[in-house]
Amino acid sequence: MDEQFLLRSETAQMLFHEHAKNLPIIDYHCHLVPKMIADDYQFHSITELWLGGDHYKWRAERTNGVDERYITGDASDWEKFEKWAETVPYTFRNPLYHWTHLELKTCFGITEPLNPASAKRIYDECNAKLSSKDFSARGLMRRYHVETVCTTDDPIDSLEYHKAIKESGFEIKVLPTWRPDKAMAVGDPVTYRAYVERLGEVSGISISTYSDLMDALKKRHDFFASVGCKLADHGLNNFPWAVCSSQEADQLFQKVLGGTALSNEEIEKLQTVILLDLTRMNAEKDWVQQFHYGAQRNNNTKMFKLLGPDTGYDSIGSYNAAMPMARILDTLNSEDKLAKTILYNLNPTDNYVVATMLGNFQDGSVPGKIQFGSGWWFNDQIDGMEKQMNDLSLLGLLSRFVGMLTDSRSFVSYPRHEYFRRVLCDLLGKDVEDGQIPESELPRVCGMVEDICYYNAKNYFKF
Repeated sequence: MDEQFLLRSETAQMLFHEHAKNLPIIDYHCHLVPKMIADDYQFHSITELWLGGDHYKWRAERTNGVDERYITGDASDWEKFEKWAETVPYTFRNPLYHWTHLELKTCFGITEPLNPASAKRIYDECNAKLSSKDFSARGLMRRYHVETVCTTDDPIDSLEYHKAIKESGFEIKVLPTWRPDKAMAVGDPVTYRAYVERLGEVSGISISTYSDLMDALKKRHDFFASVGCKLADHGLNNFPWAVCSSQEADQLFQKVLGGTALSNEEIEKLQTVILLDLTRMNAEKDWVQQFHYGAQRNNNTKMFKLLGPDTGYDSIGSYNAAMPMARILDTLNSEDKLAKTILYNLNPTDNYVVATMLGNFQDGSVPGKIQFGSGWWFNDQIDGMEKQMNDLSLLGLLSRFVGMLTDSRSFVSYPRHEYFRRVLCDLLGKDVEDGQIPESELPRVCGMVEDICYYNAKNYFKF
């Protein structure tokens, strides 16, 4: 992993080192914990920083035969790190191998491969550095030249830590993102009622009708805007679509609020109405809205009961997304309520669906109003990123792409931006050297790299 890692031509090397490498990072979708930034949290060990909550690594360890005690159990920090070090040599050709060593190199200056023989040396060196303020939560963000991050926040969140971060004078923008998934989770009446009651408490609105629900969400939506929110994010298995009147929506809402389970058809009807109303709010505030769809979550019932969600038991789902996606976007567009939108598909077989859907709703108001989101989750590796960019190139305008994000809970995931930038520069460098882009157009290619890595996002999100 020298300076020319993944850069297989002189043009690619020039594009990366002169036009991509040193640009600031705008991480417009992540799962960092705002409290840790507000407190300028000091990590106790590389295990806490690196392995806590990282279900990518957990899945690899389980596959490698590591007992759960050394992953999410009560083993010591050293024992957990040692098991990861034993796993790393088995991750060749998995992106974890590259990510692991990019993070060691860029964060800690360690270029030695991680394996059982080097594990103790690397563990001790990382821990010694983590005791310095330069390696606190804020210190790590500064180290990677981060300019803006957008966290992922529920409508009932107080956003107190976002306020505290801003009031502290921290120079990096840390903005909330509106993530109202629980407001749509009408499939479980008991859990949903508890959530609605909590929403009513924080909004100061007694919720007994569908109209009350929307009033409460609107009040929280306004509050998020007052704290600097500019983005919404909607996590969906698939886009819902079923025709439902306002009267029926109210009846279904009161039914689930009363503890009665809805049928699948009724769930889809109510979710369609809720999603449309939420996205109308986004348009009214000129927010960017993101749709992450295509995951099949919590497949392992035994481990879900033991560990809960987001612990490494999710996979790619297979859904017929084209029609309902088009209906949602078309309904909003017909009402002039379609906000700037980013579509992320988890199943790569939907690449052409998404890449062609964009062109249906571009309206010339802003460049790239409807975006094909970067390779997400299982696709944020070389093959997935190349496929996403190649498919967008063939069917849209790669030049207007808003680029990469971490989608991570870790303060050392920022090398994913470097990884992406190297892949982008390699693709474009090859096109120039193969004669697919005239060499005379190299200045435009240089500008294109800078735009995708930084300027497109800065302008699109109005940061």
